[in-house]
Amino acid sequence: MKDFKYYAPTWVEFGRNAEEKVGALVKRFGGTRVLLHYGGQSAVRSGLIDRVENSLKEAGIAYVKLGGVVPNPRVSMVRRGIALCKQENIDFLLAVGGGSVIDSCKAISAGRYYQGDVWDLYLRRGEATRFMPLGCVLTIPAAGSEMSDGSVITNEEGNLKKDYGSDEFRCKFAVMNPELTYTLPAWQTACGVTDMMMHTMERYFSKDDDMEVTDAVAEAILRTCMTEGRKVLDHPTDYNSRAQIMWAGSLAHNDLTGCGTSGDWATHCLEHELSGMFDVSHGAGLAAIWGSWARYTRGENMSRFARFAHNVMGVDTSGMSTEEAAEAGIQAMERFYTSIGMPTNLHDLVGRDVTDAEIEEMADKCSDGDTKTVGVLRVLHRADMAAIYRNAR
Repeated sequence: MKDFKYYAPTWVEFGRNAEEKVGALVKRFGGTRVLLHYGGQSAVRSGLIDRVENSLKEAGIAYVKLGGVVPNPRVSMVRRGIALCKQENIDFLLAVGGGSVIDSCKAISAGRYYQGDVWDLYLRRGEATRFMPLGCVLTIPAAGSEMSDGSVITNEEGNLKKDYGSDEFRCKFAVMNPELTYTLPAWQTACGVTDMMMHTMERYFSKDDDMEVTDAVAEAILRTCMTEGRKVLDHPTDYNSRAQIMWAGSLAHNDLTGCGTSGDWATHCLEHELSGMFDVSHGAGLAAIWGSWARYTRGENMSRFARFAHNVMGVDTSGMSTEEAAEAGIQAMERFYTSIGMPTNLHDLVGRDVTDAEIEEMADKCSDGDTKTVGVLRVLHRADMAAIYRNAR
């Protein structure tokens, strides 16, 4: 068992009508002038933005609005937010939406006081030393950004998708009302379930086999995501199932499932290049690449994959070799992805054959020109990345 530190300071306000408490929460955490940041028009049409605005007004909190965040949030929007914060003397950021909106807010938080362009932070060419506080009203359970320390942003120039992290990115509060997720399209729900499961699996698939509590928590989260994910796809307004999914998404990425273990994160790194190049849904990209990654790396800890098959996927592994059990678990996971409408290869993800040139470009970007490796279970170099992309076709 590895030594670890666990820090999860976010105040969670969970339940029906929780968004009505936003104004009081902003005031509690010191906000007086808020940037209300959100995505498309669905939050407006549903009346959620109006309810949030009313709560801010009742608390005497001034605010300005900036909408228009898109999936795979863009650095151009982040720059607009930074400029607006400076112009309006904003002292608190409020994200209303899913992971894309929250990540955009985090980038604004880091860039507000940085003496340079915010994209330099994501390229690791600088470090932020002062951040703006933020909170969120979660509408899409998936990314876990409401309780995580990370942010992922896309630069339209070059289709680059990069991450940056800091404990200062952890939301002061997260408002979570499962009813706000009732109208999510099935595709978005399925992508969200896939993403939160992958956050757990990135931590679960390691060489660490001596943290039973963490493993048991991870396995329970994975089983819950699959069981409740199927239920919400069949019954979108099932409050209990929506609530289980929403809470699972937070627990999957607030580092609880990584205590005492080593996170891998190669699948996420590989997918970032997919969604950067093809602008696909993040969850779908994860599903499309994971099977190839799993088969490429399972030899590093075959028994871990066999355990996954039995404890998570419910495979009867009696009479199987460890290798057979591992493969059965991978196949069972791919069948689950298919059952919820997720792709399990790049052709189905993109809608066409991915070319050799595109694979080489993604591998080059992921490895920063073969100067960087990713992964812990198996350390991946540029050639390994290209092989995984090719095997996923």
